[in-house]
Amino acid sequence: MKINVFGKLLVPVVLVLGMLAGCASTPKEPAVDQGSAQADQAIATAKAAIAKAKANDWIWRDTEKFLKQAEDAAAKGDSDAAISLANKARNQAELAENQYYLEQAKVMFSEASAVQGLNASQQSALSEADKAIRNAEGRKAYDLLTPLLAEIRAASMQYEVVRGDSLWAISGKAETYNNPYQWPLIFKANRDQIKDADLIHPGQTFDVDRNPSAADVEAAVDHARNRGAWSIGVSEESDRRFLGGSLQLQ
Repeated sequence: MKINVFGKLLVPVVLVLGMLAGCASTPKEPAVDQGSAQADQAIATAKAAIAKAKANDWIWRDTEKFLKQAEDAAAKGDSDAAISLANKARNQAELAENQYYLEQAKVMFSEASAVQGLNASQQSALSEADKAIRNAEGRKAYDLLTPLLAEIRAASMQYEVVRGDSLWAISGKAETYNNPYQWPLIFKANRDQIKDADLIHPGQTFDVDRNPSAADVEAAVDHARNRGAWSIGVSEESDRRFLGGSLQLQ
């Protein structure tokens, strides 16, 4: 009788191969719901945009309603609707924020435009801000005007006249020029209020440029030293010449 020597090995080999095959396969991870993840991200982005708009107290009436609808749609598994509604809420919030900065920039631009004697760098910033406003780029205009106005305001101040004041005395104060001979600078900057350089009144508020050019300072001091005779209530001819002939006594 012939014996198949491989017969005894057949079953163990099959078992071993089966075990190896089982070890080679790993459990599958559950599939990620891409739509749900995108909806969550869209909602989170909308919330951040809304928070920025609300910080300025400038938000559209329906914006938060759209966000709530997006959250409800996401809870029901309707990812497409959730994303669409969240994006609508975000867009509205971003538009509202831009509008806020645009309105602020318009006011700031008006103030900066009224300032005389801006240097080349300041004029360039003002021009760029004007372009941004005309293009409805609110935040860009605001960011351009904020440092410009800070620089302008630091270089100027207002002074309220009190009893006993004179242009000479005001100009000599440490917070203005610390030099009484520079009083013609104040006179010239406030020519619309001062009809006689020797007669000012309590309660008047004067603009004081604390960063005048060297040429303006030289001209002012020269006029103060060589003005000649004066009297209260009279518009001196020398003062009219200093202002370019624009001074009229009322």
